[in-house]
Amino acid sequence: MKNHEIDFKLYGDDMQFVEVELDPHETVVAEAGSLMMMEDSIQMETIFGDGSNNSGSGIMGKLMGAGKRLITGESLFMTTFTNSGMGKRKVYFAAPYPGKIIPMDLSQMGGKIICQKDSFLAAAKGVTVGVEFQRKLSTGFFGGEGFIMQKLEGDGMAFVHAGGTIYERRLQPGETLRIDTGCLVAMTKDVNYDIQMVSGVKTALFGGEGLFFANLSGPGTVWVQSLPFSRLASRVFAAAPVTQGGGGRGSDEGGIGGLFNLLNK
Repeated sequence: MKNHEIDFKLYGDDMQFVEVELDPHETVVAEAGSLMMMEDSIQMETIFGDGSNNSGSGIMGKLMGAGKRLITGESLFMTTFTNSGMGKRKVYFAAPYPGKIIPMDLSQMGGKIICQKDSFLAAAKGVTVGVEFQRKLSTGFFGGEGFIMQKLEGDGMAFVHAGGTIYERRLQPGETLRIDTGCLVAMTKDVNYDIQMVSGVKTALFGGEGLFFANLSGPGTVWVQSLPFSRLASRVFAAAPVTQGGGGRGSDEGGIGGLFNLLNK
């Protein structure tokens, strides 16, 4: 085992958080801003990259690890939480929006998971958070998640978050599943991932489901989310009142500005 062995417990239903129990000197790595609370004797430190040694040692290795995260649209920094006390201590991480937290034991999944670039929440120290380049240009340009996806490698626990309800589907050899590109959360490394255009001009232009599907072929396991954050955000902004020009109300009282002001009260 190269990764720290951590225990965990999930709480909640639609707004979940995960409790991670650390033995003395154990460490968990998390996205910046995902902390909810922690017990005493937990030492917090901000680091470049994911803290693994796979990118090499020294400043260049750290810069390469941080650069990979920057390519995927994530922050250059991550935060480690280490139990510096004598007994067990707990640290808690919260989901950023309504959905589910998926615990993944990488040692039981071939040591690698490919996931959408904003789904990673936390992992045992030693899990590498890297970049997965799509081999086909069509997948990169039209795949919804872009040319680059995240890959989680190692033999420890990792926690991935996605919106709505999560559906886990195990594909048999040769079995194919077509998924809306935004609904794809993660897949094991053996799944063949490609992009297929929607057939029929009317369906493509007026079907409301986009022009492309993710075409996944087994064997392997696929995780699908029922409510991508992009879909949720578009509905919220579409329902927000539009500011009327020249009215008596200021620009910060209506429209999206008014919505944010209401949420902040």
